[in-house]
Amino acid sequence: FKTCRGRVLCKLPCSGEKEVDLAVQSAKAAFKIWSQMSGMERCRVMLEAARIIREQREEIATMETINNGKSIFEARVDIDISWQCLEYYAGLAGSLAGEHVQLPGGSFGYTRREPLGVCVGIGAWNYPFQIACWKSGPALACGNAMVFKPSPFTPISVVRLAEIFTEAGVPKGLFNVVQGGAATGQFLCQHPDVAKISFTGSVPTGMKIMEMAAKGIKPVTLELGGKSPLIIFSDSDLDNAVKGALMANFLTQGEVCCNGTRVFVERKILDTFTKEVVKRTQKIKIGDPLLEDTRMGALINRPHLNRVQGFIKQAKEQGAEVLCGGDLYVPDDPKLKNGYYMSPCVLGNCKDDMTCVKEEIFGPVMAILPFDTEEEVVERANATKFGLAGGVFTRDIQKAHRVAAALKAGMCFINNYNVSPVELPFGGYKSSGFGRENGRAAIEYYSQLKTVCVEMGDVESVF
Repeated sequence: FKTCRGRVLCKLPCSGEKEVDLAVQSAKAAFKIWSQMSGMERCRVMLEAARIIREQREEIATMETINNGKSIFEARVDIDISWQCLEYYAGLAGSLAGEHVQLPGGSFGYTRREPLGVCVGIGAWNYPFQIACWKSGPALACGNAMVFKPSPFTPISVVRLAEIFTEAGVPKGLFNVVQGGAATGQFLCQHPDVAKISFTGSVPTGMKIMEMAAKGIKPVTLELGGKSPLIIFSDSDLDNAVKGALMANFLTQGEVCCNGTRVFVERKILDTFTKEVVKRTQKIKIGDPLLEDTRMGALINRPHLNRVQGFIKQAKEQGAEVLCGGDLYVPDDPKLKNGYYMSPCVLGNCKDDMTCVKEEIFGPVMAILPFDTEEEVVERANATKFGLAGGVFTRDIQKAHRVAAALKAGMCFINNYNVSPVELPFGGYKSSGFGRENGRAAIEYYSQLKTVCVEMGDVESVF
C-alpha cells in the first residue's frame, strides 16, 4: 500500500477464499446474537461507536488523508458525516416495525421487518471511511452483520472502523474487514452465506457484481459512476454559481462519482463566468494534504494520474482548449516529489460529442459548454448513459424546480452542489446504478418484509 506521496506505508496480504469464508462464518455467528437484540439495544451500541468516532475525529481524519490523499480539511468533513450517519441510523433502529392490518371476521394480518443476514459492502477509494459508515449504518441498524472489503488502494481506515465497532460493543465478528482486489470481491459475491451486496465503484465492475449476484439471487445496491450536468442560468448569483462549479469539479481532486463535470453555461454569461472560474481555479492551493491551507491534495496513484492526463491530451486533440491547469504539479517540499499531483484543469470550446464530455474522467477536469435555451440544455444534459446527479443555478425558483424535475438523475442540487446530508437518499438512474444509500430509503435495501396472516374463525375451504 502506497500513500499519496508515493511512499510504501505498509504491506497487506490479500484475503483468499479461506479468509473470506472465515470472515463470513464469523459474521454469521455474530448475526445470530445481533439480530435478536432489540432496536434500542442496537441503538445504544451504534451511538457509542458514533461517540468514539467524534472523539477521535482528528486522528481518524489524519489517517484518512494519508490513506487517500485528500486535504485534511475535507477529511474532517468526511469523518463528521460518518459519525452523523451512525447516529442517524441508531435513531432509526428502535423505530423499525411492521404494521397491523384488520381483516374480515376478526382475522388480521401483520408484517415483520426482518434483517437479511450477512451483507457484503465493497467500497471505493475516494471516501473509504465514509462509504463504510454509509453501508454499515443502515445494515447494522436493521440487525444485519457485514463483511466489508475496502479498495486495495485505501485499505487502512476501514480497519479502524472495525476496531471502533468492537470497542462500542458489537458482537465479535459483526463487522469484519477483508483486504484484496477483484478476486477477493468475487469470493465474497459468490459465497453462499452472503445475503446481499452493496457496491460503490465503476460501471464495469458493477456489471460484473450484478452478474455474480444474479446466480445466487442476491439483492444488490449499486452506486456507480457519473457524468453529471451542472446548469448555470444567466439569472443566477454569479459568485455562488462559480463556487458551486468549483465544488462540483475539484472536491477530493475531482475523484467524486457525482461531480458536475459537464458545466452548461447560458451563452450571455459564458465569458464572464469562464473568466471567474479560471481565476479562482488558478488560486487553488495544491500540496501536502496534511497542511491546513491545502485545498487540493494528490490523486490516488500513478496509473490514475496518467489516465486523467490522457483525457486532457485527447481533449486537446479533439479541439478543446485548456484554459488553465492540466499539468503535472511538483510541490516545493522534496518529501512530496514522488506524489501524484496535478493542477486543476478547465476546458473551454467543448462539444457534446467529445470524449472528455461523454466519459467519466474522475479527476480535476471541468468541461464548459454554452447553451441558449432551457429546453435545449435539459435535452443535452439528459443525453448520457449516466444519471447519478445534476445541478441547477438560478434565481427563478419555478425554473429551478422545473429543471430538477426534468433531469434524469437520482440526486439533484439547486443553488448548491456536492452536499451529502445523511437524511437524504443517494443513488442513481440508468447506468449510474440502483438502490439508495442514506435516508430512510436505505432501510428498504437492508431488510425484508414477512407477512403473517391470522385466521380467527374456521378455514374457508373450497374442498
